[in-house]
Order: sequence, then structure tokens, then C-alpha cells
Amino acid sequence: MTNNANITVDCAGASRHAVNPYLFGHFVEDIRDHMEAMLAFPLKDMDFESESETKREISGSWYAYTNGRNTKYALEAPAPKHSGRAQRIRLLSDDEAFAGIAQKAALNGPADYKVKVVARASIELKRLVVEAVDRHTEETLGSLVIELAGHNWREYEADLSVSRTCADAELRVYIPEDHPRWTDHVSTGMLWIDHVSLLAADSIALVKREVVEMTRELNAGMMRLAGNYISAYHWEHGVGPVLERPVMYNEAWGGWTSKYFGTDEFIAFCRELQVEPLICVNDGSGTPEEAAAWIEYCNGAADTPMGALRAATGYPEPYGVKYWEIGNEVWGGWQVGTCSAEEFAARTVSFAEAMKAADPSIVLLACGHYDQAWNKPVLEQAGELIDYLTLHIYHGYGPFGMNRNTPAEDRYKAIAAYPEFTRHYLQETKESIKANPKHAHVKIAITEYNTMYYPNTIRKGLPNEHTLGAAVANAANLNEMLRSSDMVHIGSFSDLVNGWLGGCIRVGDYYADQYCGKQSGWSNRPLDVYGTPTYELMKLYANQDLRHMLPVQADCATFAVPTVKETPVNLNGLPELDIAAGINGDGDTVTVFIVNRGLNEVNAVLDLAAFNAAEETVLYEITGEGYDEINSVFEPENVMCKSRAVPTAEWQRGVPLRPFSIYAAVFQGKV
Repeated sequence: MTNNANITVDCAGASRHAVNPYLFGHFVEDIRDHMEAMLAFPLKDMDFESESETKREISGSWYAYTNGRNTKYALEAPAPKHSGRAQRIRLLSDDEAFAGIAQKAALNGPADYKVKVVARASIELKRLVVEAVDRHTEETLGSLVIELAGHNWREYEADLSVSRTCADAELRVYIPEDHPRWTDHVSTGMLWIDHVSLLAADSIALVKREVVEMTRELNAGMMRLAGNYISAYHWEHGVGPVLERPVMYNEAWGGWTSKYFGTDEFIAFCRELQVEPLICVNDGSGTPEEAAAWIEYCNGAADTPMGALRAATGYPEPYGVKYWEIGNEVWGGWQVGTCSAEEFAARTVSFAEAMKAADPSIVLLACGHYDQAWNKPVLEQAGELIDYLTLHIYHGYGPFGMNRNTPAEDRYKAIAAYPEFTRHYLQETKESIKANPKHAHVKIAITEYNTMYYPNTIRKGLPNEHTLGAAVANAANLNEMLRSSDMVHIGSFSDLVNGWLGGCIRVGDYYADQYCGKQSGWSNRPLDVYGTPTYELMKLYANQDLRHMLPVQADCATFAVPTVKETPVNLNGLPELDIAAGINGDGDTVTVFIVNRGLNEVNAVLDLAAFNAAEETVLYEITGEGYDEINSVFEPENVMCKSRAVPTAEWQRGVPLRPFSIYAAVFQGKV
């Protein structure tokens, strides 16, 4: 069945406001395996911070590598000023054995890795071997020898060349069995290791090269550092020499907060991508003074106390971070420091005053909610001090009372109704903002958005957020953000890499970050990096030459969403086609985003009023055989954005648009 649609774009009615490129921003968060997937370190527990997982006293992911009958292991205090712990290994000369530690790792190759080891040893121990092998065949993939220089702590650096890719490799650090012999005594045969790391030599700002390259293609505009963990994160623990940074428990998500990706690394990542940084401060367990000090660290001159600290770590020039956010989902019971709206409003005032005193030029965002009972007190008390109110808009089955037993087509329609909910929340928030002149200047930042089909703590099976259907919903939601871009200036898609199932860049198989299910790497392809269908749409939208919005009228078929719960929006008569159109600054390029949310093909007739278009159009298309189609390590390019030329005259007769598909039609010409 084919439905018909007629679309008219008024190319003479360009909006007075300009679309902010920050609308296409993204978001990094220390959640689950986000940092592990993003950063170019293949090892875990590099500072021996985790408890033993075996009967032997060996840290976390490490395990014994020895053939000595009497080899002993213990965890001790770290090297001076370092965090974590030191792994002590004692071997007997009479065992005539090798002794050390090992860890499973997925390694690329042929490739070079930067090795760093911090160690000390009994004076009779002269050599330390660092070796990568295939766990199944024992093939040596790369090896080097470190000449131990003495009994005291010392940092060793070397290059390890790995001959080939191995998804199931083992990294070994050990004293070889051909070591010189000695007379065993209580003070002999001891090796202490404080730190072991591998860093891919082709990494960029400590991030996997493939991740940086894929992120660069997103043309993000802005990158946000925030999330639930930030409410228990103290920024000063994440600056300075990395080995001296304390190990911090991630109070939001469990495990360890990555000390390897602090403020300086985040700024380096943003500068590599040429995007604007947005930093959320810790208002949950932190203080206004701490937030102000963070701003001074980023923006203060080298002769200020915190600017001097930044300069001392090798960054004399201020970073000039302009955008700062107060509070992340403070209304949520899961958030450290959660409180009432009135309490948060008072907190916002104290934070805003301290932060503005540190740098009056900054732009401030404050935690908002789609529930106006939260927004109104925040605006009333703090509205004069802030520039943006934030919203987090996730869309799933909850509002509809649906579950896995609901018919699949009904579930798809519910997710496709994402923009209707966003429109409702935005309209209510706009009304709250405009209700009083003292805060009528405030704009909206949607600092987290995505589909979230089910609560993300009970997930297993198909990763719904990776589907073509999710991309369709996200595209329609982006259309709504564009239509509201007079008020909505900032967007942050959640998340960038893995983390929870929303990450649009995937490293390894999708079981890596599910709450239940198989272990990550079960596919034996943990090194594969690819994008979800939503990655394709984010890249498509952000790379169009779009400056001003254009009015659109459309006549098309409709659909309804059945629901067992009352919803705040009307779910009958929803248009199958969700459309947004814009024009560039020079007035010579019109882009029309068309999302076919329906289950049938649509023959779309498109008229560009007051625009003299060239003879040929470029039509971009993201489509598949079903709305549950995904990309995976097995089929990383199953759903991709493709383009083709379409004669402009063909739009007058109608261009077929496939069901559950995303389109961008780009016309060159002149108004």
C-alpha cells in the first residue's frame, strides 16, 4: 500500500532567529563502560585499585602468571603520592620459575602501544618482561624487556609492537625464569608493581583513534561533560599528574570513576574535535566554592591560584570554557544531593553567584524538568541569574503502559510519537519561562535526550535503542527541536560511546553495557567500532547547511497510538510524515528533513514556494527492511545513510519514501 502526501515549504518565510549549531551536541559520561570503550587503554585496574577476585591477593582483573610452587602475592600501599595500591610478588630462586601477573586484553595489530610501568624490586632482580600473547595458541604477539634500575620506585616507559589483532590476548608482566640465582632469604626475590598501562600509540587525546574520527564526523558543535556521576565528582581529583590523582568510586554507577579522563583530557578532546565544551558542576555533594574554583582552573590567568595549578600541569593558557551547568537531574531520587525544587532554587542562587564572581562572562544553565512544578520555583528564585533551563527528555513505553507483550506495531508507533511529547513539554516550559519578565530571557537546553524503551537497569536481549525505529523517533524529535529552535539552542544526545544502550558509537558487541545477558566480547569482536542507525541520522542532520527555519505545510495520512494509560498529548491523528525545513545563510540551499513514521510507503509531492531550484536534488536516505533492523559487529553497515540524485521535476510528480525511514532533500538554487 502506498499513501500520498503533499508538502509545501515557504522559502520566503525564513525565521528571524538562527539555528544554533550547539543543537546537535553530544554527551560524555562516566557510566558503565563508556570510558572503557572510549579511551585507548586496553587494560583495567592499571593502578591495582580493585579488590582481589581470586583466592590469591591479586587486584581485580589481574591474575597470577607463574609456574613457581612458592610464589606469593600481596597488595600493599602504592608508591609515594600515587593512588590505588601496589602489587607485591615474591618468588623463590630455588623454584627456578617465572613469576608475575597477567590480564586478558583485546589488542589491535599490527600496532604500537606505549607501555608504562612503575615498579621497584629486590636488588638481585634485573629484568622485567612485558609480553603479549594469544591466549589460545600461546603465539607471542609482542615482547619487550625492561632493565630494572634499582630498589626504589621508578617509572619505566617503552614501546610494544603487536604483530596482529587478537581479540583474546593476554598481557603478561613478569620476572623470567632464567633470572640470576640467589640465596633465598626474607628480603630477596620481591617485585612491587604500582602501575601498568598500555596506550595505543595512534590514540588522539587518550581516546581511541576510531572513536575520535567517528565523533569528528558528527560535527557536534558542543560536547557536554555531565551525568549522574557528576553529583559526587570532585574536579580537583581529576587534574594534575595522572598517577597522583586519587582513585574515586563511581557513586552513581558503581566501579571506578576514570581518573584518566579529567578536565584537561576533556578539553583536549573538545579541542581536537573543534567543539564547544559544556561542563556540569557538582551541586549534589560539592559546594559553590568548589564550582567557582573549577571555573578559575579552566578560565583563570596563570597568576590566579587555580590558574597556577593548571599552568603547573602544563597548560599555561586559560581554556575559556564559557558554558557551565548547575545540577544534573537533581529532581531524581537516584541523584546524589536530590532535593525539592525550592531547595534547588536556593542552591542555584548560591552557585550562580559564586560562579559568576569567578568569571562574569560565563553562560549558566540550571537543572530544569518537564514537570512545571519543578521549573516554576527554580525560575522564580533563580531565573534572573541563569541563561538556560535544562530538560532531559527520554521517550519509552512507560507513558503508554506498554510492555513486551504489547503488539510490536503498537510499540513502534508509541516510540515514533516522540516529537509530540517533546512539543508538549517544550510548550509548557516556554509558558513558565515567559510568565514573568524577570526570567523571560531564559532559553532552553535539552541536555539529554534519546529513546529509552525500558528502564536501563533491567535490560537484556535486543538493544532497542540501536534499531532503525529508534533512529526514526530520534529524527522526528530532532525535527521538533529544530522547529522550536527560537527557544531551544542546545541539545546533547545521550550518550556518545556505549555507556548505556543509548550510545550512538559502539565499541564491541552490544552486550557490553546491558544489565543482564552475555558478557561483553562474546562475539569475539570487542575491538570493532561502528555506529547505530541513530549515529547515521545525527551525522546527517548536523552536516547540513542550515541557518534559518522555514514554514512547512503538509497533507498526509495519519496514525494513532493505542494506550492503556492517560497521556498528556492526543495520540490520535498523528501525521505519518514529520517534516522540518530550513535554508542556509546565503539563501541558496534549502534542506527538507522528512521522517516517514508510517508503516507504508508514501508518494511525496514537494513544492518549494518562492525558490528557484536547480534541476537536480540530492536525496539522503536512512532506511531498512524493518523497524527492528540494527547495526552490529556482524553487520556494522546494515543501516547506513546513502544518497542519490533526484531530478527536481520528479518532486512535482511524487518521490516514493519508504516506511520507517529518514530523508533529507537538499535543493540548490535561489530565493
